[in-house]
Amino acid sequence: MSSSSKSQDLGSLLSDSALFRTQGYINGQWVSASDGVTFPLTNPATGALIADMPHMPRSQVAEAIDAAKTALPAWAALTAYQRSAYLLKLHSLMEQHAQDLGTILCVENGKPLAEAKGEIAYGASFMQWNAAEGLRTYGQTIPSPFPGTRNMVIKQPIGVCGLITPWNFPNAMITRKMAPALAAGCTVVIKAPAETPLSALAMAVLCERIGVPAGVVNVVVMDKGDREAAAGLELCENIKVSKISFTGSTPVGRLLMKQGSSTLKKLSFELGGNAAFIIFDDADLELAVTGVIASKFRAAGQTCVCANRIFVHSKIYDQFAKLLAEKVGAFKVGDGMTEGVTIGPLVNSRGVEKVERHVKDAVSKGAKVLVGGEKIDNGDGSCFFQPTVLVDVPRECAVAEEETFGPLAPLFKFDDEEDVITRANSSEVGLAGYLFTRDLARSNRVAEKLEVGMVGVNTGVIAQACIPFGGVKQSGFGREGGPSGINEFQVDKLITIGGM
Repeated sequence: MSSSSKSQDLGSLLSDSALFRTQGYINGQWVSASDGVTFPLTNPATGALIADMPHMPRSQVAEAIDAAKTALPAWAALTAYQRSAYLLKLHSLMEQHAQDLGTILCVENGKPLAEAKGEIAYGASFMQWNAAEGLRTYGQTIPSPFPGTRNMVIKQPIGVCGLITPWNFPNAMITRKMAPALAAGCTVVIKAPAETPLSALAMAVLCERIGVPAGVVNVVVMDKGDREAAAGLELCENIKVSKISFTGSTPVGRLLMKQGSSTLKKLSFELGGNAAFIIFDDADLELAVTGVIASKFRAAGQTCVCANRIFVHSKIYDQFAKLLAEKVGAFKVGDGMTEGVTIGPLVNSRGVEKVERHVKDAVSKGAKVLVGGEKIDNGDGSCFFQPTVLVDVPRECAVAEEETFGPLAPLFKFDDEEDVITRANSSEVGLAGYLFTRDLARSNRVAEKLEVGMVGVNTGVIAQACIPFGGVKQSGFGREGGPSGINEFQVDKLITIGGM
């Protein structure tokens, strides 16, 4: 149980309080932990207890896998049009309940309500996209060199899929995985993040309401620690699971890859980022500032594709820094449910400590704070850090090497195109990169040289349901979204017919 001295009645904030569930969902049933163990879920903006959540053991993860395996044949046997209809119903319900889904997300994650509702719209778009994409999983015929022989290739669902999702986008990271899996004919076991399980459970409510058969969608919940590790191990080692889709840190991705090797799971990983954001001397500065704010400060900087290293040409460095500091200094920090708040809390105290460490390290090596630079201690267990801009950041410091995952914008100075490309590519990860320039040739040249899976040119926003989202190097492999997203949940089967 929680030691928090205060609690929050989340249900009272909802028009439909039934969307607020505090049990896991296995085989169409709402279940507590089999041994009755719970863990406290708190609001990162207030420190208040939201609910005591089930701390499920590994045996219940195995139960969920069994349920998904049992449900698989009937779900896979549905036509693509029938599965598409389910996804369109989910899309409709997500739009209908956007306010409530956004409120749940805001309270458990901390991001401002307007931003949370934007995520719900983004999450719903994956339902709509994959409802259509599931109808276009075409096979092919391949001419044979042998007379009287025909070759056909058909697409089939890979099977039971373990979906391990992060807390920073509690709705969209689930829908981005679940929608193509269901459209392909797979069944799923979702391991909800300990920090934000309520959004996953709310989606299970919607699945139940539209009549998704029992066992097709399952949600297991547990706190950080041994049971979370055991859940990942069960998903990786259980022979009934054919596919793991994971979004999270690179170290955890490495661990899951080792664990999945024993059963040769198909894997798709979207791992850590350390995005370079390059602003050349011919850039539209107002547009570049807007791009940095959109990329860096969305979700209080807790996104895998946010600008982590901001390289600004020396000719415009001071002007750009001043413009950015003015905008960031006007942010309103607070509880995301409060009108006008633009920056919410970090999800936990560990996030605050990391941002504080990066700021202190950079300042100790010569960087200067233009705005922010301090954690906000309200004495109530909340997790706020001031939106921060650093200038004169040296090449060698922690923020140049590590993903901050917080509202810290470090500005590095550069003069030469080739040098800044080399610096941008020096990271072991390669998820996203950004560049701002009016030079068409340069935009293409630099975009092609950046060692990342995605590049934004003159924009700080790249995520959409219709694009292939993913990285290179140690940012993982596989793609989510776009025409290739559903392929991650399918296998090609060859049928060769002779004697014709």
